Amino acid sequence: MSDTVPTPPAFGAAHAGSYVQGPPRQVPGFDGLHRMMSLLLAERVPADGRILVLGAGGGLEIKSLADAHPGWSFDGVDPSADMLGIAESTVKPHRTRVRLHEGYIDAAPEGPFDGATCLLTLHFVPRDQRLETLRQVHRRLRPGAPFVLAHISFAQTEPERSQWIARHVTYGGVDPAQAESAKRAIATRLTILSPEEDEAMLREAGFGGVSLFYAGLSFRGWVAYA
Repeated sequence: MSDTVPTPPAFGAAHAGSYVQGPPRQVPGFDGLHRMMSLLLAERVPADGRILVLGAGGGLEIKSLADAHPGWSFDGVDPSADMLGIAESTVKPHRTRVRLHEGYIDAAPEGPFDGATCLLTLHFVPRDQRLETLRQVHRRLRPGAPFVLAHISFAQTEPERSQWIARHVTYGGVDPAQAESAKRAIATRLTILSPEEDEAMLREAGFGGVSLFYAGLSFRGWVAYA
């Protein structure tokens, strides 16, 4: 991805300060999602494994994995300096095992990595950059390394699309007075693919063994292998 792409407003300073409280409230089974991510990575990542985290701002993902796997090290990438500032604070107990990089996937070290994650991030990546982003992740992984990802994904035909957007907004606890503007923002500012499109793009990027492991209302999660 080009490093000239502007940081989405959702990643700015105002959002960063409250981010740590957001996902546990907005994502069904958030803690369980982290536990499943850890389990799926641990099936193949060695005790001294190196993990690439795409969309590391906030640090929740890295902290969860670092707590569970004391021998793993992490390289986290995020385009927002504000979000990386929050991540630095969140992962402080594990700071000797964590390196954070401001930018997009092209700012990530070349690896090779033993595993990779991308939680709650790809719906912010424009469609014309999604495939190349996945290819860049794949290129940085050892053969057979697991890639765990989860993001908003639902049918893009109507009336299903509008229904899923409404469900997403309602579950997130949006003030009813702001519901319509929230729906418009999701419909126009996020890049949401159908689950079938998401899986096809993973395969086109070079991943195999693509399996759905998580479905929580408007979110889906997959594990795939380089």
